[in-house]
Amino acid sequence: MINNFTTLNFLIVFSLVSFFITFLVQKIFNKKNGILLDSDFLKPQAFHKTPIARSGGLASIISLIIFFTAYFFIFKIILLDYLIIGASMFCIGFLDDMKIKIKPKIRLLMMVIFLLIGIILFSVNLKNIDLIFLELMLESKFLNISFILLCFLFIINGANLIDGFNGLISMHLIIVNSILFFINLENENSELLTIIFVQIIILITFLLFNFPKAKIFLGDGGSYLFGALTVLNIIKTNNSNDEISSFFFCILVFYLFFEVFFSFFRKIYLNKSPLKPDSNHLHMLTFRWLDKFQKFKDCNYLNSILINLIFLLLLLPSVYFRHNSLFCKYWFFSLLAFYIIFYLRLYSFTKK
Repeated sequence: MINNFTTLNFLIVFSLVSFFITFLVQKIFNKKNGILLDSDFLKPQAFHKTPIARSGGLASIISLIIFFTAYFFIFKIILLDYLIIGASMFCIGFLDDMKIKIKPKIRLLMMVIFLLIGIILFSVNLKNIDLIFLELMLESKFLNISFILLCFLFIINGANLIDGFNGLISMHLIIVNSILFFINLENENSELLTIIFVQIIILITFLLFNFPKAKIFLGDGGSYLFGALTVLNIIKTNNSNDEISSFFFCILVFYLFFEVFFSFFRKIYLNKSPLKPDSNHLHMLTFRWLDKFQKFKDCNYLNSILINLIFLLLLLPSVYFRHNSLFCKYWFFSLLAFYIIFYLRLYSFTKK
């Protein structure tokens, strides 16, 4: 469908609509004392110096709703799983963007409830697992649902966790979804191609207003939204491409997953609450490392480029060997080891 003339015209028009919506939203909500204006410069994850609206998620969900509606009228297909799961995660995150404070445990519980409803309602399941014992475990419906729930929770919270610098999360998700796009292009999975391409359009549009100087932030609503959509993209791509190692898809999101996993146990080790933010995440350490060099006047957007460049370079070997299950397994665990070593070296350096 992506090569169809109708679809191509539709995507061109949608690109313009998405740009206009993002432009309009950032103009409306960047007004002084606006409800979405982020002026809390004291929180650990704050690296901006002027008030900026966390309205990128709002612009994104509006664009997506327009896409889902138009897609239904043009192609007579309802993408309810993407709409319901994405919108529910956006709403949970958007409460915080609107400064409606919810305890981390309550927010996590809300995410679990809505995700479980979505997973069960739309029969979201995972196939093609490279580990035999895990494949046998996932034959149990309860364990399958539980595993998929954990996948959603890790990636959604990982997306929210690294959303602190101009362009960081949007660049990261553009890389991940672009690779998914070309995999589905090879397989001629037209419906999934269009859905992923639309997400890339929205992320690029947001990036234009967020990088190098931020006029708008994605916010919790936006990072939750795209985190959930990315999980759906990966599950559907994995299930429709038997010849590709499932560990390759783990590699695609290893940074988002391991950032949450590592941070959780790091905070427990330091006798801190694993549910509360701190200033010692990997992207914060790289920022402080860059900040030590006086020639870099603005390390914010440079930090995003550095992290995503490293991520892309680490990703490339697995893209080439994506059909090689053994290589992908070893490469995945090698990346986790690389993360730990890189983190510890940076932590030691930035504490000097």
